[in-house]
Amino acid sequence: MFAKILIANRGEIACRVIRTARKLGIRTVAVFSDADADALHVLNADEAVHIGGSTPAESYLDMERVIGAAKQTGAEAIHPGYGFLSENAAFCELCAESDIVFIGPPVKAIEAMGSKSAAKQIMEKAKVPLLPGYHDADQDPVLLKSHAEKIGYPVLLKAVSGGGGKGMRQVHSPDEFDEALAAAKREALTGFGDDAMLVEKYLEQPRHVEVQVFCDSSGNGVYLFERDCSIQRRHQKIIEEAPAPGLPEGVREKMGQAALRAAKAVGYVGAGTVEFLLNTAGDFYFMEMNTRLQVEHPVTEMITGQDLVEWQLKVANGENLPMIQDDLTIRGHAIEARIYAEDPENEFLPAAGKLHWLQQPQESVHIRIDTGVTQHDEVGVFYDPMIAKLIVWDENRHRALQRLVQALAAYRIVGVTTNIDFLRRVATNEAFVDGDLSTDFIAQHEDKLFHPAHHPIETLVPLACLYLIQRRRNRQQPVEDRTSPWHALDNWRLNAPRIHHEQIQIGETGYAVVAEEVALNQYVMSFDNISVPISGTLAGNELTATIDGHRQNTIVMHQESGISMFTDYANCVFRPVEPDLGEDHAHDDGSGFKAPMNGTVVDILVNAGDQVKRGDTLVIMEAMKMEHTIKAPSNGRVNEVFYSKGDLVDGGTDLLSFEPGE
Repeated sequence: MFAKILIANRGEIACRVIRTARKLGIRTVAVFSDADADALHVLNADEAVHIGGSTPAESYLDMERVIGAAKQTGAEAIHPGYGFLSENAAFCELCAESDIVFIGPPVKAIEAMGSKSAAKQIMEKAKVPLLPGYHDADQDPVLLKSHAEKIGYPVLLKAVSGGGGKGMRQVHSPDEFDEALAAAKREALTGFGDDAMLVEKYLEQPRHVEVQVFCDSSGNGVYLFERDCSIQRRHQKIIEEAPAPGLPEGVREKMGQAALRAAKAVGYVGAGTVEFLLNTAGDFYFMEMNTRLQVEHPVTEMITGQDLVEWQLKVANGENLPMIQDDLTIRGHAIEARIYAEDPENEFLPAAGKLHWLQQPQESVHIRIDTGVTQHDEVGVFYDPMIAKLIVWDENRHRALQRLVQALAAYRIVGVTTNIDFLRRVATNEAFVDGDLSTDFIAQHEDKLFHPAHHPIETLVPLACLYLIQRRRNRQQPVEDRTSPWHALDNWRLNAPRIHHEQIQIGETGYAVVAEEVALNQYVMSFDNISVPISGTLAGNELTATIDGHRQNTIVMHQESGISMFTDYANCVFRPVEPDLGEDHAHDDGSGFKAPMNGTVVDILVNAGDQVKRGDTLVIMEAMKMEHTIKAPSNGRVNEVFYSKGDLVDGGTDLLSFEPGE
């Protein structure tokens, strides 16, 4: 076995590989960029080497620097993780030239599956079912559009060298084609250095089901069953589970055998995933093969009891697979939810910021957390905004779902907006619970998923006000005397009710609350024709309160954007509202177009003085591997442009000034 390996990646996958390497007694070398100098994977590794600037191109994608770090530290092999160089054939060749083992498939397999068009041709010969589509080299836009019309709308544009949902666009009519093609090509060129596209039929409401395969250099191969990855936003998975619920009889084996044929058709070695689209009749079609370890591999590990990274290391070391197909069985059900710093209510835009507070569920035999961050880490703009992968397991899907909902409720994150509440809404959605899954699940259930559940205002408002009152009292009184009213500097009088007036805002709604203190730490709070008896005390950031005889503990944390309050049933952010003293505030005419996130200006498509029409694209931004287009809301004139292509911009900054017209 290898004595030392280098991990050519960052974040949670680097930490994941380190964990298995340590178990096997293998020393690890981390590489890091400027932005990752204090990252968790750097701290966890036995050694670490700085390889360049913060952007991926300056560091994690710089093949020479990565190879140099391996040579410098005497690493015998390189584990690429996923993303970055994991599916780069040139990097694989460079490893071989440097006498360093690449922990992954052979160059020919990467090349064969790296091109989606070439992969389709190979799959056709291997009798793997394919969707109708255009996969050839001629990239004339007119030709591509003509094939789209022959296939029949809707169609899917996909980057030939793409992955992870990048360089991909759905097109539902000829009118959308040109703009969608331009955007997909631009995104593909930025992400993969190749803007070649393929066109294929877009199945409406299919499931995305993938099969984990593993092969060794002796020609042995197995499939470790399937994962359902249908719950996606922007063609990127956010919830995955294994096994896929409700598969028709016999589909699992047929799909597994087709996946093995696909792997053997390219002489595959190592861990790989063959992705299929599955319709309601149980027919499945090859989509692509990922020649690496997948983000969602933990759910496969949980239901099989196998360590896939350990398998990778053994196979790369020349060993045969540790098991044959008949040895593999499915045990229970596992679900993975990806915790992202992003805003689901704002098109899932990434949310950079500092993790001022991070409290995760307790790990156990039922709960696993793969993460690459700790409290006080920065979620920056240069990389994927994933905070963690939450993986749960239990004996069946129903119980696993219960575990998932409970674990999501146990998360406490302050400092960045996250998708946790959104994931909870998905996990408790009736259709999801019933296993009614498809790749457009989120769009289908938009009304229930994107409108936050009604806050129990009758509880949250009194809790917020109780916190404000008790916080003031704790600040005013000596620690040893906080149960006594005598030191309170607040006009307290013996045997007389005391009235507190509080104003808070939750979301867009303000509440004026009258809190009558009927006894020490006991109140009746009145607002909006509601009257709620409440009592409680505050110790640090833990508020213990009793409402109508129901005692509960609430965690409260301050941040710049407000005060976060975490209960067992709801999380919210509230703000104390200062009284309006009549100051003259500057009027915002809304003429500025603000950056929706911290990121890079990809392109400016207008100049000062340009007349534009409603819907015209003005600015294209990119952050955390996501492209965002800013369009004109109406006809009008661009008065001034404040930034140029390639500039880094803070979220909320005006990009240009715009004067609406007729």
